[in-house]
Amino acid sequence: MTLPHGPDGRAPALPDPATVDPTVLATLLARHGWTRRGGPAARYGRWTPPDGEPGTSLLVPTSDGFDDAVELLTDAVTALSRSRTPSARSILLALAVPGDELSWRRELPGAADATPWEDAERLRRAARAMLAAGAKAGRATAAYHGARLDGLAGDFLDRVLLVEQGVVDQGAALTAYTPAPEGRTAVTTLVRALEALRDAVDYRRVSGGPEAFENAVRSGVSRELVRSVEALVRGAAAARLTVAWSPAAGTPGGFGDRRIDLDFSPGDLPALTEAAELLERLEPAVDVTVLAVVVRLKRADPSGPGSVRLRVLDGAEVSELKLRLPDADYRLAAEAHLSGLPVRVSGRLERRDGFRRLTRPRGLELCGWGEDERERLLKGLQERGERS
Repeated sequence: MTLPHGPDGRAPALPDPATVDPTVLATLLARHGWTRRGGPAARYGRWTPPDGEPGTSLLVPTSDGFDDAVELLTDAVTALSRSRTPSARSILLALAVPGDELSWRRELPGAADATPWEDAERLRRAARAMLAAGAKAGRATAAYHGARLDGLAGDFLDRVLLVEQGVVDQGAALTAYTPAPEGRTAVTTLVRALEALRDAVDYRRVSGGPEAFENAVRSGVSRELVRSVEALVRGAAAARLTVAWSPAAGTPGGFGDRRIDLDFSPGDLPALTEAAELLERLEPAVDVTVLAVVVRLKRADPSGPGSVRLRVLDGAEVSELKLRLPDADYRLAAEAHLSGLPVRVSGRLERRDGFRRLTRPRGLELCGWGEDERERLLKGLQERGERS
């Protein structure tokens, strides 16, 4: 998701005051440390920023049922857009792009080995990997996903707005606005998985046993999630993820009013590295039968075996597969490629190479298709190609 912009193409678009819920605005102001003046029964509240910026205060109605509510909300939105208070932009973004807020922060050691730009890029990559792991685990738990469900994760990331906060107090900060409630499954799964991972790392450091990592898979922990936390922590003095639920969508079930702060440090790295290796070993190969289109063929000997790449249409949650075929099957795959027909083949989807490789291929056959089926499969092929 890209940052919404105004008509000048530069400044972020302001939320429409007529659509702003005063309760949501008040919740966001309080979340960012603004102070409300006025009694609890008052029809309006006067809000001032946490840093005591002179001349900045907002008069916010307690509901949108008052005659001057839209006018007051217009003044409040305009004042926020002109405010020099750091939190003002975050509040406007939360109003313009409603959703849950996930905020990452990397605290850098005194002598950091990367420039601020490089560290911000590390943080961005780690955050995206973490969100992708949450999206995959929200669909299916696995110790190691590999390339499986990449399309699903990509679709989720396309709906997430990432906003860099820059260097703050010798550290890099980043905030993600995820769609709520439609994107809640990915976020709630991610939070529970990170909590389980935090507990498993602590258990490993205290007890010396790695079995907690295997048990944490049921909570959404995967090799991908562990690697994203490793990337977040490596080279930093400490790292934290804070989650604030969308005021408009409310708190999801099972989370109550507790504050969500998840901390990891360089001292966790040995356990995280061990966990990633263990989780990759745990995930078994899978027997699959796929329907696919041959997109690439290569062999050195005209009468020997060759390598084939397939674009998967059905039967496996990956977009492409590599396999090696004997001469007769290779010729059949070449015929399918030239004629534009799909093939069906069975084999073992191996974790090596991220579940992109099919071993022990058998039963390769050309498949015809009716017009309706052809249109459906080609549409799916086109959609997968756009995501890859």
